[in-house]
Amino acid sequence: MDISVVVPLYDEVESLPELTAWISRVMDENRFTYEVILVDDGSKDGSWDVIKQLQAANPFIKGIKFRRNYGKSAALNTGFIASKGDVVITMDADLQDSPDEIPELYRRITEEKLDLISGWKAKRHDPLSKTIPTKLFNAATRRMSGINNLHDFNCGLKAYRGTVVKNIEVYGEMHRYIPVIAKWAGFTKIDEQIVEHRPRKYGKTKFGLSRFINGFLDLLSIFFVGKFGKRPMHFFGSMGTLSFFTGLVMAIWIIWEKLYNIAHGLKYRDVTTSPLFYIALVAIILGSQLFLTGFVAELVSRSASERNHYQIEETI
Repeated sequence: MDISVVVPLYDEVESLPELTAWISRVMDENRFTYEVILVDDGSKDGSWDVIKQLQAANPFIKGIKFRRNYGKSAALNTGFIASKGDVVITMDADLQDSPDEIPELYRRITEEKLDLISGWKAKRHDPLSKTIPTKLFNAATRRMSGINNLHDFNCGLKAYRGTVVKNIEVYGEMHRYIPVIAKWAGFTKIDEQIVEHRPRKYGKTKFGLSRFINGFLDLLSIFFVGKFGKRPMHFFGSMGTLSFFTGLVMAIWIIWEKLYNIAHGLKYRDVTTSPLFYIALVAIILGSQLFLTGFVAELVSRSASERNHYQIEETI
């Protein structure tokens, strides 16, 4: 199969017939073999009934329904597991992503041997309250991830080589950082493509400002897990050792200074009256805690079922 189109959705009953008809038209015009996987994330507006009607009329349409709303990441991950295409395309169900972009995305994945292409909505139809925070988070993500050639990490329109989606896991609210997840999994051939951002035709956006706070926390989490997930002691141990010995050196200096002044008949003050003493004490305690945290995290990591799970590109 050439293409799997994965569409996560929540309360998009009005847009589904138009979206699936548009996708089918593009696929038929380009003679692609395809499937459209509609993942209903616990909709309450009758979206599932529409999906069943669409599937009855078009066997290339498949539907997956969650019992309740789990979030976009869960919907995408479930769609990835179910997909069978050589190339997987994801897009939102609100008609703001254009299916006309699919042929070029497919061509670039197959001909340029890319792992992932992320859409870039260079011209957006969103208010400043949404576009400005988005720019800031994209800049922070570029800096922390090292993926400097992407302008929009959170664009719903993306294309993947089939192997990529079978070797990554998207959970929580990590869908914003799928390119980062893919990079940490060893898929480094990542590029972007300018895509059309269409005005919303039906309904209203499902995302509020809270997503930016959650997004930043998710970025820190994915950065740490990706870099130190299999060797947490390298992070906590090094930080703890540095803090402990810094505090120890300060404490030794304070004690030595007092003993030196006593030996030479100079003025001195009690160790406990020096602010530096308490800074040293905090550094020693903090260093010990960080080191023990790293030790416990290392034990947990070694006990994990995936401790020796690595991405294998090819075997012969």
